[in-house]
Amino acid sequence: MRTTKPITVSLPYELLQETQRVAREEARTRTDLIRDALRQYLVSRRWQRLRQWGAETADRLGLKTEGDLQRLLEAAHARREAARRCHLSADPA
Repeated sequence: MRTTKPITVSLPYELLQETQRVAREEARTRTDLIRDALRQYLVSRRWQRLRQWGAETADRLGLKTEGDLQRLLEAAHARREAARRCHLSADPA
């Protein structure tokens, strides 16, 4: 069974020429070059969206510096530790 699906893509002439040139220089097929470019774009887009989410979350939490983040993490750790100690001391076993 085929694991790829052929598609048709229209490119401006100059982009096609450059794609062919780079494919020749790298001894690759145009398909391989375009497939790799698309993969790189999709990875870049995922990272961009993750950075955007991080920036929005930092704004929502009022984090301006790495120190702010460190203090938030330390406070969360302290709360978890206190809850764990409380749970352990309340456990009659």
